[in-house]
Amino acid sequence: MLQAIDKELEKQGLNQREFSELVVRLLDYGVICRDESQIEQQLYDRYLRLEELVADYLTVLGVRIQHDPRFQFVRLFPPGAQVPGMDEDQQQSGNQAFRSRLSQSEVALTIVLRAQYDKALREGLVDEQGCVMVSLESLAIAMKNLLKRTLPDNLTERKQLFRRLKQLRLVQISNEDQLTDGDLWLRVRPMIMSYVSDQVLSELMAGDDDGAEVVAAEDTAAAGNADAAEEAEEAEEAEDAEDAEDAEDAEAETAEDAQAETAEDAQAETAEEAQAEAAEDAQSDNDETPASLFGE
Repeated sequence: MLQAIDKELEKQGLNQREFSELVVRLLDYGVICRDESQIEQQLYDRYLRLEELVADYLTVLGVRIQHDPRFQFVRLFPPGAQVPGMDEDQQQSGNQAFRSRLSQSEVALTIVLRAQYDKALREGLVDEQGCVMVSLESLAIAMKNLLKRTLPDNLTERKQLFRRLKQLRLVQISNEDQLTDGDLWLRVRPMIMSYVSDQVLSELMAGDDDGAEVVAAEDTAAAGNADAAEEAEEAEEAEDAEDAEDAEDAEAETAEDAQAETAEDAQAETAEEAQAEAAEDAQSDNDETPASLFGE
């Protein structure tokens, strides 16, 4: 195999060291972008000369290659990886080799960057290299709206987060020391499309719409509760007024009853006094009656 490689390298005027440098760089970083640096420019141009040889060499490892000649980048995918826009490798399905996991913060930022890239793409705000410019302030707002998350407040943590995405060639940052400045602009690369599929993005946006519907429903329910509370308050006031009126009627009725009872008592008392006075008069008349004329 080495002899076949040497023969192909000799045709291109290259040697094993140059071939090894290219392959190691691809396996180490997983991506080469021509406009990233002078070193990657040289490596990308070398890849164009050795494309078939590199592809044959990495196929033995089960590693697949994505080459975008328009935007001039090469990216590797580990065995069994599901890649948007590429057929699934059934032979390597389930293979976990050469894989490195992103942290939750890195995954969240990648998803939001993909959403921002898609938005700029629809608005036609894409440069010749397929990149879009996104301000740090708009990125922070989008992350809060879509995922209810925030960027790290600590500058060191924020630098580490963006440095990882920069290493993956997803973004370009002019000055990492300004990552706390909302006016800082990031350059998002087109390879963000292969990190987050359209299906994931659609589900995310649908989830955001559902959240808006839920909020609207909650607002409607709150308004309904306010109306119900107002109606209940009015009903309570009407009931209190009715109770007050009933109380006044009851009080008036009680006063009338008391007055009638007082009148009856007074009338009964007057009758008793009259009867007592009549009895006294009768007794007085008896005392004044003369003795019988016939005697005993």
